[in-house]
Amino acid sequence: MSKRPLEGVKVADFSWSIVGPLATKLLCDYGAQVVKIEGRRKPDISRITGTFKNGISGLDRAGRFVPYNTGKLSVALNLAHPKGVAVAKRFVAWADIVVETFAGGAMKRMGLGYEELRKIKPDIIMLSSCSMGQAGPQATLPTFGAQLVALAGLTHITGWPDREPANLEVYTDFIAPHFNALAILAALDYRRRTGKGMYLDLAQYENALHFVAPLILDRVVNQRVAGRVGNRSPCLAPHNVYRCRGEDRWCAIAVSSDDEWESFGKVIGTPSWIKDPKFSTLLERKANEEELDKLVENWTTNYSPEEVVSMMQAARVAAGVVETTEDLLERDPQLKHRHFHWELDHPEVGKYRAPGPSFALSKSPCELRRAPLLGEHNEYALKEILGMSDEEIAELVIEGVIE
Repeated sequence: MSKRPLEGVKVADFSWSIVGPLATKLLCDYGAQVVKIEGRRKPDISRITGTFKNGISGLDRAGRFVPYNTGKLSVALNLAHPKGVAVAKRFVAWADIVVETFAGGAMKRMGLGYEELRKIKPDIIMLSSCSMGQAGPQATLPTFGAQLVALAGLTHITGWPDREPANLEVYTDFIAPHFNALAILAALDYRRRTGKGMYLDLAQYENALHFVAPLILDRVVNQRVAGRVGNRSPCLAPHNVYRCRGEDRWCAIAVSSDDEWESFGKVIGTPSWIKDPKFSTLLERKANEEELDKLVENWTTNYSPEEVVSMMQAARVAAGVVETTEDLLERDPQLKHRHFHWELDHPEVGKYRAPGPSFALSKSPCELRRAPLLGEHNEYALKEILGMSDEEIAELVIEGVIE
């Protein structure tokens, strides 16, 4: 394999859960050396949440951890111990980049704030990606993605108009990592040109607002407050998710113009209702949308979602399979073609699939390697990276600094 673009870049990763680890995973997959610093008394929360191999829990068996920490080195360090903080500072001296996702001010209280790290390494790049940023009345509040999804307005607009909002879980955790990775790359370029480091304060809350920007603009310009519309669209009809043949199988169809409506009619065999005046224009179709959806579903239930989508797309009508996780992993032809899922072998989990990057660089390959066991690289990192002696390491283990 040719040289990966971030080889030689060194990262001290204090982040946990998904937001920080996904960002550093991107760097690692493209060649950066990432040392993940956590502890047995306070491990990455992803090690204790999500699904577990064969239902048996364990810090190295969590299905939420192993996909998002590919290729990293793991050091189990007790940061509640003063000597643990001292060891962490030695990793900072080695690193080009420090990443953390604790609540605002937490790193500073541990003695690992940016101003302190600059004394150790003046050109260090530090990224803090906590929920609310490092300043403001809510900066110190610890939150998770479920709360941020609600705060960003995404929960309010998700679901059916006659029901309570739907739970989007931790959707914002998959928005912020891309902002984080791009900001780090920009800071690396800045340091290359100027020799100066940088502190990056990225609030996950503010990142998420970009995904509701059109709705915010609609409120500013038209004084409208967006609500829940289910699977329908205010400007398309039909536009919905329709039941197909098979157990719990569905497809999405969206018709955006009268020309597409005509093509849609030909696909389904031009039944008599296609020519009914109450469906002749978009406005008429919107006015009679409930009846229209029932008629469409009477047709889609005769076919598998893949068959519906194939016929619709051949006629240039937008359609897609509502995929299950099995579809995504085993059957999706696009994901297979782009080698999105990598099969890796883990000593605790066994063979598992990890997601690759959502982009491909034409001249710069990526490589995924399995996620680490907790503390798996203690000896290597302390001896080879920090240059510690066996005696020094043994003393730190006895004192509970290395876990």
